[in-house]
Amino acid sequence: MTKNGTQPAFAADDTNFDEEISFAELFEQGDNSTVINVGEVAIGTVVGLTSDAALIDVGDKAESYIPLSEFRHEDPDCVVSIGDQFEVFIEKRKDEGGLLLSREKAIAIKVWEQIAEIQEEDGTIEGRIDNRVKGGMSVDIGVPAFLPYSQIDLRPVKDLDALIGETFEFKILKFNRKRNNVVISRRAILESQRVALREQMRNTLEEGQIIRGAITNITDYGLFIDLGGMDGLCHITDLSWGRVSHPSKLYNVGEEIEVKILKYDKDSDRVSLGVKQLKTDPWERVPEQYAPGSRVMGKVVSITDYGVFVELEEGVEGLVHISEMSWSKKPRHPSKIVGVGDEIEVQVLKVEAETKRISLGMKQLQPNPWDVVEESYPVGSVIEGKIKNITDFGIFIGIEEGIDGLIHVSDLSWTERIKHPSEKYAKGETIHAVVLKIDKENERFSLGIKQLEPDPWQAAASNYPIGSTVEGTITNVTDFGVFVQLEEGIEGLVHVSEISKDKVKTPVGMFNINDILKAMVINVSADDRKIGLSVKALQEKEDNQGAVPEEYLQKSQSAAPSTFGDLLKAAANEESNK
Repeated sequence: MTKNGTQPAFAADDTNFDEEISFAELFEQGDNSTVINVGEVAIGTVVGLTSDAALIDVGDKAESYIPLSEFRHEDPDCVVSIGDQFEVFIEKRKDEGGLLLSREKAIAIKVWEQIAEIQEEDGTIEGRIDNRVKGGMSVDIGVPAFLPYSQIDLRPVKDLDALIGETFEFKILKFNRKRNNVVISRRAILESQRVALREQMRNTLEEGQIIRGAITNITDYGLFIDLGGMDGLCHITDLSWGRVSHPSKLYNVGEEIEVKILKYDKDSDRVSLGVKQLKTDPWERVPEQYAPGSRVMGKVVSITDYGVFVELEEGVEGLVHISEMSWSKKPRHPSKIVGVGDEIEVQVLKVEAETKRISLGMKQLQPNPWDVVEESYPVGSVIEGKIKNITDFGIFIGIEEGIDGLIHVSDLSWTERIKHPSEKYAKGETIHAVVLKIDKENERFSLGIKQLEPDPWQAAASNYPIGSTVEGTITNVTDFGVFVQLEEGIEGLVHVSEISKDKVKTPVGMFNINDILKAMVINVSADDRKIGLSVKALQEKEDNQGAVPEEYLQKSQSAAPSTFGDLLKAAANEESNK
């Protein structure tokens, strides 16, 4: 460059002239008398080269340099040689003489003409996606063009960066040359292709046909698959013979899979697809392969509050109920024993092929402690254990791992009236108890504490013979009679009718609790745990010089009321007889 910014005169030492062509000859070959107008495209000839520019003659008796980069914009591998001719754009005349030329603008003008022609003829143009811009992608079609996101594909593209550098055909939606604005579409081409393919598929698609397709969308209820000309739906229930929590666990968008046409509605172009139908239903051979009692390996695929589902093979699952997981452990939740994905061995307990249900067990693989419990703890034997739990209805005693015994509240004492076991016992306390009953089938172990001592009522008949005189402490006075404690755990009842020879409406007010009362035994039933007493009979006995009145000997053959419940029944009978 000179100081005033003009290009230096062309010199032989900075050009690559062909030995057989002189500058004068090139000059004479061109029409140097041609009139060049600014704003036009003219044919220029390369008459000289430097390391980064080409000297171009357009026939205006003045040469101008154009950077080589402008020639390589269209073709990066372009080699410029002396004598080559190119279209160039006349931008302006320089004040100091000469022209300002542009190869790029000449190309752009040609491209704009091509764009207008392509849009008019509804044709396509090839372009390379360069980069992402706001709202879409920038595409080089000779000039920068805008490709909106909605026009890239038939469906949203997740990885837009993967498209950069790719070359496609595009439709021209609109352009404005003054604003250098071009909007293009790839989707329009794909839609046209899809319509053609759909028409073709309508004639070839049949139910039962096996076809490949690409997954375009995944929802909670299934997969949408592009079959080429139309979409089909594979419902989640048709993906696998087994349990599928969500289709995304098995497939990804864009993945190509093989499917079977289950149903095709030509009127609506709705296609129902299936994947599992490509395989035989495994339940057809389940009864033979998984016979009850057999042991198999499986994988835990789901855990619920009531048990775990184990996949034995694809499409075949069984349930291990929480009660079948362990003989000894009683987990609050199955997840305390196994986790999803665990490989476990199970035993087949029951198969229902019609309803596709298999009952499995884990504890059956271990020895059942209840098989030997009867031998280790025979009925009547005394055991020792710690209290594990106390409830309203009794006490649970730990016998050994997995086996607890229950002492019902009614088996705590012969004589004491215990409202709640916690009144007398504490958790963790070590106690002795008698084995009462073992129910292996229902896994129940019944124990008793009161059975460690003799039942006082078993000796009641001999200790309190009919006609004998007894003395005891009044424990309760009701309108129906008086309760008298003869010894600990043994109470008798003096019915209101047995208070006196005279008719008594109620003994209330005649007797006090803790008073000592004498009476004669008129009835004893050890089985019913009842003793009937009579003050009136004792008076008659004393009047008869110790002889038991005959009427009481006869009455002894029938049970006298001796409990509060008996009194209520007696009172009700008396009312009904009035």
